[in-house]
Order: sequence, then structure tokens, then C-alpha cells
Amino acid sequence: MPYRPTALTRKNAEDKRDGLLRAARSLVATDGFKAATVAAIAARCQASVGSVYSYFDSRDWLLAEVFRSAASHEIDTARVAVSGTGRPAPERLNALIRTFAGRALQGRRMAWALLFEPVSPAVEAERLVYRRSYTELSEQIIRDGLAGGDFVPQDPGLAASAIMGAISESLVGWIRPDSPEPTSEAQAGALDGIRLFCFRALGAQDLTIGGTR
Repeated sequence: MPYRPTALTRKNAEDKRDGLLRAARSLVATDGFKAATVAAIAARCQASVGSVYSYFDSRDWLLAEVFRSAASHEIDTARVAVSGTGRPAPERLNALIRTFAGRALQGRRMAWALLFEPVSPAVEAERLVYRRSYTELSEQIIRDGLAGGDFVPQDPGLAASAIMGAISESLVGWIRPDSPEPTSEAQAGALDGIRLFCFRALGAQDLTIGGTR
């Protein structure tokens, strides 16, 4: 008679799988994807290496799922930050910049892993989805700003790609693993500088929104 999993065995399997994912995500947040080896993940869960492969076909696919989970949380947080019917586009853009860059500065190791750390093709595919999600979010804000006359006329898709690329690249020196922990004052200055650059690049009519200038 063939074995048929019960509700309890399915629940136990789901719990074990979720535990492995949590362990992997914790390792990534602390020391990057390179630290999330199958052996380290198994050790965190007091499980055997072989048991990890009973839930995931490969380490690459496990880490791709970790990336997808962490990235989804970040983009969902950004969507909440820019939501709100009737909010002016510059205010929403400021919220996007400060959410994206601010969370990166506060969670530097995870931000480096999501944005810049060399990863496998399976994980890199998830990174492309992550970047595209942010670009699409910023493009909609820019489109609304163009319609409202808040930004100078330009291609919104190209502008969105340029803005998100500029924000990401501006963070490299701040979140690199070997860089010192920035002070709260330094973080505030960096956020204001990134915001001001983006507003100027878009030709914003008001450069003071969300900043000190």
C-alpha cells in the first residue's frame, strides 16, 4: 500500500523547510550568500546535510528562494511607503528614496547581498526581478510627476532606470562589507544628498521636499 502523507506529516515537512529558509536568510543577513553553505544551514537547524537536499534540489535554488523572500519584503515595504491616494509625486519619490536607501544603510550586509554580492545565475535571475520591481515603481511615480508638471519632460522609463541605478551605485561605498559603520548623522547626510541629486536630475520644481535644502 503506497505511503500517503497525513496533514501532520505535511505540516512537519513545511515547518522543517521554513526553518531551513530562516536559517539561510539569517546567515545571508550576517555574512552574505557566501556564508550560507548547505553545511552551515544544516548546522543552524541541527539537521543533516542530506536532509537539506530532501527539501531543495540544490543550494542555488535554496538561496534563490531566500533572495526572493528578502527582496519581496523590501519591495513590499517600499510600496507601502509610496502608497496613498492623492499624494504628490515628489513626496512619493522622496518616500521611495528614503525607504530604499535608508533601509540599505541600516541593514548594510543584507543590502550588499541583495544589490552587489556575486551570486549564482539562479540568484542573479531573482536580482533582475528585484531591480525591475523598483524601476517599475519609480517609473509610475515619475509618470505621475510628469503629468502634474512636477518634473521636466523626459522618457519616464529611462529616467526611472537612471534614478534607481544612481541610488544603488551611490550606496556602494556606504554598505560595502569592509566599510565602517556610518554614524546617524552621516546616514542622514547621505540620504539628503541622494534625494537632492535625484530631484535635480528629474528637474523637480521644488528641491526642498523631504530634505533640508
